[in-house]
Amino acid sequence: MKRRANIAVGLLHEPRLLILDEPTVGVDPQSRNSILEAVAELGGSGMAVLYTTHYMEEAERLCDRIGIIDQGRLIAEGSRDELVQGLGEKATVSFRVAGGREDIEAWRVDLERLPEVNAVNDVESGLSVVTASGPGLIAPAVQSAQAHRLEVTESMSYSPISKPSS
Repeated sequence: MKRRANIAVGLLHEPRLLILDEPTVGVDPQSRNSILEAVAELGGSGMAVLYTTHYMEEAERLCDRIGIIDQGRLIAEGSRDELVQGLGEKATVSFRVAGGREDIEAWRVDLERLPEVNAVNDVESGLSVVTASGPGLIAPAVQSAQAHRLEVTESMSYSPISKPSS
């Protein structure tokens, strides 16, 4: 109810732009659906809505344009289809390691310098790498981790994300 009341208060003066920051965090599923329906209706009525979320399904459902921000920088922007097309043939490889946080951060810097690496993200006890070379990245990444006094305890490769068919 608090979330819905906050949105209602924000709409009282009939703004041309509504800014919503994670409006569905911590709400029950029924309230979440109600909020999403209300936001979709507002956007459909011509109001500009700036919507921040960590839930990609919400962004896909509500947004005409999506911007992806990583560490305070806008790293991608476009429609959902444009963003998926921009990925091309890429895969994600996650590494869990044993070692200190400083060593992991130094390792991250090394991984980001590799030409086949598109993004490096934190995961529990390690890093996740988006790459065009998929499993081919594992050996150089493990060697780099060892150079930073890290022991790779697990690596997982996820299926490539393919461009949508025309």
